[in-house]
Amino acid sequence: MTDLAPFGDAPVFVHAHPDDESISTGGTIAALLAGGARVTVLTGTRGERGEVVPGDLAPLEGTHELGPHRVGELADALRALGGPAHAFLGTTPARASGQPRRQYADSGMRWGADGFAAAAGDAGPDALSLAPLDEVVADVLAASADATALVSYDALGGYGHPDHVRMHDAALAAAGRLGIPFFAVVEPRVERASAGADGPSPEVVLDLVAVGALAAKVAAMAAHRSQLTIDGTDFVLSGGQRHPVGVLESFRRLL
Repeated sequence: MTDLAPFGDAPVFVHAHPDDESISTGGTIAALLAGGARVTVLTGTRGERGEVVPGDLAPLEGTHELGPHRVGELADALRALGGPAHAFLGTTPARASGQPRRQYADSGMRWGADGFAAAAGDAGPDALSLAPLDEVVADVLAASADATALVSYDALGGYGHPDHVRMHDAALAAAGRLGIPFFAVVEPRVERASAGADGPSPEVVLDLVAVGALAAKVAAMAAHRSQLTIDGTDFVLSGGQRHPVGVLESFRRLL
């Protein structure tokens, strides 16, 4: 399928950290922009607690410089996708009217025995996952007044990261208040575990080769050098996990 009509002409993609927008939805964003849509990407945190790939950037891990570095990588990735509008949650225009600017912090994570991410246990007071849901919803709403659809993760946050779950909850609530569709990313790496083998089929499946958006996605992913490495048709994460670059991007409508 290559039909982007379900997203409308002004979709908002709601993500938790830099690189999520490219790995999970980069081809769709690029295709929508190429088709004339006004796309907005919201990013919840700066990914400052994430791991760093081995190599020249490894010394950034655990330092105050990692967050700003990943802001720069995100800017490069968004340019590769075609230049969607962008805001960090808690900053204009993604901040509720009358509220002071806020920087939501990366909550961190650990891997659970089931293979899914879990809360790190030492998230700071400014962590996105600990922020009042109503506050996060209000910030998403502030940036989505003209949105035709909201796109984010499924209820498990794709692979369980608490920041992903918080962004799902907020985006779903915001879409409900706006009365617009909400689409959850179907994460192929964990689809069987998160949705079940007999789960409903995605409503939107985008073939990135057919729409000519795969190269833009790969370029955007490659911009996130501190988080992943492109190796042929695969990408390798900081922990060594290898996955194929998704040539299909799938979405399930929840609202």
